[in-house]
Amino acid sequence: MTLVVTLFFFMENTTPLHELIAFRRQKLQSLRAQGLDPFGDNAAAFATSGSIEKIVDAFSEGAPIKAAGRITAYRDMGKSRFLDISDISGRIQVYFNTKELDEATNAMAAQLDIGDFLGVEGAYFTTKSGEKSIRASKLVILSKSLRPLPDKWHGVQDAEICYRQRYLDLIANHASRTIFKQRIVIVREIRRFLEERGFLEVETPMMQAIPGGAAAEPFKTHHNALGMDLFLRIAPELYLKRLLVAGFPRVFELNRNFRNEGVSRRHNPEFTMLEAYWAFANFETMSELVEEMICSLAQHIGVGPLIEHRDDAGNVTRTINLERPWRRAAYRDLVEAAVPGWFQLDLEAKRKKCTELKLDISHCEAEFEVTQHVFEKLVEEKLIDPCFVTHVPKELVPLAKLNGKDPSSVDVYELIINGQEISPGYSELNDPDLQRERLEHQAGGEKQCLDEDFLGALEYGMPPAGGIGIGIDRLVMMLTGAASIRDVILFPHLKVK
Repeated sequence: MTLVVTLFFFMENTTPLHELIAFRRQKLQSLRAQGLDPFGDNAAAFATSGSIEKIVDAFSEGAPIKAAGRITAYRDMGKSRFLDISDISGRIQVYFNTKELDEATNAMAAQLDIGDFLGVEGAYFTTKSGEKSIRASKLVILSKSLRPLPDKWHGVQDAEICYRQRYLDLIANHASRTIFKQRIVIVREIRRFLEERGFLEVETPMMQAIPGGAAAEPFKTHHNALGMDLFLRIAPELYLKRLLVAGFPRVFELNRNFRNEGVSRRHNPEFTMLEAYWAFANFETMSELVEEMICSLAQHIGVGPLIEHRDDAGNVTRTINLERPWRRAAYRDLVEAAVPGWFQLDLEAKRKKCTELKLDISHCEAEFEVTQHVFEKLVEEKLIDPCFVTHVPKELVPLAKLNGKDPSSVDVYELIINGQEISPGYSELNDPDLQRERLEHQAGGEKQCLDEDFLGALEYGMPPAGGIGIGIDRLVMMLTGAASIRDVILFPHLKVK
C-alpha cells in the first residue's frame, strides 16, 4: 500500500510544531554523524542540467540527467520510492530503488523530509503510468528543511502569511507562482517591445535634492557627507526630459518610485513604474504605442483579449475586453454624460449637486478638484474596458501642453482599465516660460520647491515630445486578475508587528 508523506505548516494531527522541528533536527544530527552536512562544503555545489522546466522540456528516454530541487512529495512503496522535486518553474518525479543504491545513500534517504533540497543524478525514463520521470542512480542532500512546509493541498490560506512570508506562499500556492512568473515575462517583454522600437533604457537618480515630476509626498533622508537633505524620487520625469534636451530621441526607464502616502488595495509606498519619452511625438502617438504594447503583453502571458477577474470563490466578477481599437473619449464629455448640465453649474451649485449625489467633497477646495472627484466616482470606477480619457483639466497635469482649441485643458490621455488609471500620456510641455509659470502655480509660490536646473535645461531647448507612464503593479493586477496590489509585489510593505 502506498504511503503518502505530506507535512503541514500547522499539522492537523496531535503532534506539536516544536516536536516536529525537534525531530527534523535529530535527522540533521544523524546526517552529520554519517559525514553528510546539508549546510556544509559537501553540499555547496551541484551542477544541474537546468531548471526543472527545462529538464522536463528536454526529456529524452534513457538520456543522462542531473537535477536539483525541493522535495515536495514522497511516496514509499517498500524498496521502490517516488518523490517530486520542484522549483519555481515546475516539478518532476524521481524514482529510485533501494536495492540499486549503496548503503550510505539509503541511510541518507531515510533522513529525508518534505522541504529538503535534493540533488539527483540518473537517466530519463517513463513510468508505467506514462509520467516523465528520472530514474536516480545517485542522490545528494543539498539542504535540510528544519520546519515543516505548508500543506500542499490547501496552500497558505492566511493572506497575512502570504504577504509577510512570501517564500511560503510561493512554495505552496500555484496561483501565486503563476502571477509572479507572468510579472517577470511582462517586465521582460516591455523592455523587448521598446528596444525593438529604438528606445534606449537609462537610469536616473533615485535620491533627489528636489522631488519633482508628480504631486506627491516624498520620503526624506539626509546625506551626512554632503550635509544635505535628499528625497526618494516620486517620479523620474524631470531627469528623463533632461535627456531629451541632450539629444536622446527615445528613452525609457523601468524605475522604483516612492510616495509617502496611503496604503490600500491599489497603493504601495514603493512601486514600479515605466516612463518613456519619444521626441517629435505627441500624446496620440503615445496612446497608440501603449495600446499596442499592452495587447502584446497580454498575448505573451497567454491571456486576452478577454480577461476574467474572479472572487475568492472562483466566480467571475467582471470581464475586461482588450479587443482593439480601444475607446477614446474626452474628459468633459464623460463627466457631462454622468451628470448632465454639470459644466453649466457654478461652484456652489456643483457642491450642492454632489450632496444630492451623496459624494463627499469635503476635501475638495478648487472647482477642478470637485469635478475630478465626480469623474473618479461616477466615471472612472465604471470604466472596465480600456478607455483613453483625453483632454483633462490643465490644473491636473502641469507638465503637459495646453490644448490649442481649449486652453483650459491639456493634450493628455489617462488610460482607464478595470476602474483605475493604468497609464497617463502627455504631449510634453517644452515652453520654459510657461512651464515655470505652471510649476510656480502648483507650488503655491514657494520658489524653493522649483527644480531650477530642469527649468534651465528647457531654456536650451527641448524638442516636442510625447511621454507615458505605466504603473507596472497595476498593469500586472489587470492582466492577471489579481485583487490587490499586494498580490503582485513579492514583498509588499506591511506594518511591523
